Amino acid sequence: MRKIFTSVILLLLISEVVKAQSVYQPYSYQFYQKLNADVYSTKTRVHSSLKPMFADDSLLKYHYDSLMNINGLKGKFFNQHQIDVKGDGYTFYTDLLPDFNLSRDFEGKRNTNFATLGLQLGGTVGSKLYYNISAYENRAVLPGYMATYTNQIGIAPGQAYAGIYGNEYRWSYITGLVSYTPNKYLNITGGRDKTFIGDGYRSELLSDYASPYPFFKLTATLGNVKYMAMWAYFNDPLSIKVDGGDRKKYGVFHYLDWNVSNRLSFGFFDAVIWAAKDDAGHTRGFDFTYINPIIFLRPAEATNGSPDNALLGLTGKYKLTDGITAYGQFALDEFEAKNFFSSNGSSRNKYAWQFGLRGANLFSVQGLNYLVETNNVKPYTYSERSSVINYAENGEPLAHPWGANFREFVGLLNYSYKRFDFSGEVDYGHYGLDTDYVNYGKDLFQVYVDPARALGNYTGQGLTTNMIYIETKVAYLLNPKYNLRFELGGMYRSEKNSQFHDKTAMLTLGIRSSFRSIYNDIASYKTH
Repeated sequence: MRKIFTSVILLLLISEVVKAQSVYQPYSYQFYQKLNADVYSTKTRVHSSLKPMFADDSLLKYHYDSLMNINGLKGKFFNQHQIDVKGDGYTFYTDLLPDFNLSRDFEGKRNTNFATLGLQLGGTVGSKLYYNISAYENRAVLPGYMATYTNQIGIAPGQAYAGIYGNEYRWSYITGLVSYTPNKYLNITGGRDKTFIGDGYRSELLSDYASPYPFFKLTATLGNVKYMAMWAYFNDPLSIKVDGGDRKKYGVFHYLDWNVSNRLSFGFFDAVIWAAKDDAGHTRGFDFTYINPIIFLRPAEATNGSPDNALLGLTGKYKLTDGITAYGQFALDEFEAKNFFSSNGSSRNKYAWQFGLRGANLFSVQGLNYLVETNNVKPYTYSERSSVINYAENGEPLAHPWGANFREFVGLLNYSYKRFDFSGEVDYGHYGLDTDYVNYGKDLFQVYVDPARALGNYTGQGLTTNMIYIETKVAYLLNPKYNLRFELGGMYRSEKNSQFHDKTAMLTLGIRSSFRSIYNDIASYKTH
């Protein structure tokens, strides 16, 4: 974090000459879906598949401002930041972020809770520089399935390392960034946060699930084309240690989004992951040949004998009407033509795909938004010859949170009326866990060179498991600036195979704040 704060100070000192506001809106599906009517309108060409977006995008600004200045309650507590300063050429805000809930797990017959106190500060200097830092101290008594997950990998799902104190888990969660837009064509952003690529609820390419990580990102926009180049630094606590500490690795990501028309868009993605030290302890560090920002150049080299892990991807969307958008993704982790175009179930057929429909104002009801989606990932996808260069960050997947060897069907429904938000989710998963120390392809930290079998692999092999997840929430928004709300929720989860049947039925009540995404619809990491 010292580097992040240093970057903030340096940019503040050199930014006296900058002049037009460029404000990041932290990404969370629950907030961004409220913009569906504009983003997925046949009358607009928003670059919707690269998130976070800029809140001052001219196509979204009116709708965004209406969400940030919602009517109904009067007074500073309900409509402004707790400290909100607007000076000559700068703005500054800061907020305490309470996040507390109490819950009862009726299946586990135990009380659980989640207690977080956070602080955020941010602002603008001139009109081209924006900064934000958020920090949270967390403690929780987790429901059984989340405690099992956290015990197995040591990470509070999608957040940070979690220490155990009796039956309570404690962890810290920190993000920070500085965003500078010298002109309308270029944005430069650095810090510690997450990036999401795609139009779906999940992403098979790069999602916001794993813990935040340090990054440096360039984003260029020229008419109907938006192009991102990002360099990142990852932690790896689960690979074989070579120097007594967590392994480290680097990643470079390129994404080109092309709005062919108001209705049709395509996106092209690549990523390369490499280790800071190899398994023998030889230091490599940052490879400066990866500074080259040209998409597909380095992945092509990686597939021709390089030891690095390359991933290629394609995204697309088509707006059928103002209320229906079809979208999809395809991720290719390895390609062998003789196996890829056959149905022999080769362990080298490593790919993933997604297809979904989403839209706004369902049944002509203003504010009723929906999404239905399927995700399918073949066994061994995202794993590698050496676990340290797998497609993961801090012990968790960089793409879909379930890893590999699964199929998923998920439906989401959201309705907003004034300060009330209603949401519902139904998720069905079918996947195979490793058993009897055999690698069936779900655990990304198992090397793919030692599969259960070379041929005859199929999705769900191993300990075949079915999961049903149902969740509903109703919230009353107190302050839109930092998403302060009262929230009541109910959740049912059943995960069943021949070795165990875990069930959770919970009722939760709390006061929540911040825009960070916390995913509870996770699958088991290993057998237990």
